[in-house]
Amino acid sequence: MRSLCRAYTEESIRHLAAIMRQREYPPAARVQAANILLDRGWGKPPQAHTGEGGKDICVTIRQITERRDED
Repeated sequence: MRSLCRAYTEESIRHLAAIMRQREYPPAARVQAANILLDRGWGKPPQAHTGEGGKDICVTIRQITERRDED
């Protein structure tokens, strides 16, 4: 399935570029096409993982138990 879908890569990119360039298409469709092209070409931008107030996320482990297999 994956290889069949990849056969349409070049055509898909051409269609996305055409959508992005067409002024008669809704702006949302044009922006989405542009974003898809950028994501495929350059990768998605990294997303920061922060806690409340933009602070680092901290995890506190309160209890560690050992699992025992019963016979």
